[in-house]
Amino acid sequence: MIARSLAGAMAFVACTGPAYAELPQPVATMLDDAIANGTEAEVDAVAKYARKALPGQEAEIDERLSGYRARLATAAAAASAAAAETGKAESGGGFFAHWTGQGELGGFLSAGNSDTKGLAAGLALTRETAEWRLNLRANADYQRSNGATSAEQFSAAIEPNYKVDEHLFFYGLGQYERDPFQGFDARYIVSGGIGYRPIATDNIKLDLKAGPAWRYTDFVSATDESALTGLGSANLLWKLSPTLSLNEAASVLMQSDKSTLTALTSVDAKINGSLSARLSYQLRHETNPPAGLKNTDTLSRMTLVYGF
Repeated sequence: MIARSLAGAMAFVACTGPAYAELPQPVATMLDDAIANGTEAEVDAVAKYARKALPGQEAEIDERLSGYRARLATAAAAASAAAAETGKAESGGGFFAHWTGQGELGGFLSAGNSDTKGLAAGLALTRETAEWRLNLRANADYQRSNGATSAEQFSAAIEPNYKVDEHLFFYGLGQYERDPFQGFDARYIVSGGIGYRPIATDNIKLDLKAGPAWRYTDFVSATDESALTGLGSANLLWKLSPTLSLNEAASVLMQSDKSTLTALTSVDAKINGSLSARLSYQLRHETNPPAGLKNTDTLSRMTLVYGF
């Protein structure tokens, strides 16, 4: 439409002869219409051919466009300022900004290498920005029976994620574990690889990760062991309702002669506000445990969780 109107305006100019101090009405109308309804490319095209048709009146044409150009510059400056504010908001407050987390406290029952009752505590923190996600977590289960320690399990991990886009990310992992009743005083795991989030909705999030891993184990009654393994994991968070959610976390460290599988299933029921009740079941399976120990340990917990 603009092209047809432009052709008509040019024909009018050709018939009316030399340039005028004021733009001919058809050309002025065409510029006004392009400015009001056209894209920036269309405005540029109209102005280009108007200059060709009206030599000597470039100043009048540019004056007609001056308000339009000023509005474009103002809009660009506003967009740049908004982007800067967004970046400032994400980085504002330094390292201690943008954290969310949960604190967990309660009791547990265990079966397998340790049949005990005791206390359980946990802390999970997440810091997320546009490009990065940092997960910190720690869990402890401890019991003393008849003056002696009968259960002692502790784990802590740090996991940074670099987000390539909404679904793809790269991960790093540093993890420490201690569980003498499963046969090791300390176990260290370092891993890095690629992650993918195939489902990312308000109600369901699923993360899949895979990569090489190095594992060092300080056994209680066996020779220390260092090995290169492969790590694969899946983590599902499913909000079943506004007050009920399911979390399933499973991982496997694959080694030719000694693999480890862990799976944790938990159900959270909101009590009120930030307080929830959690029922969880953890399974750990070692394909080749130290002599005298069972392959599989399970741990059931009932805890209260406070979110912040």
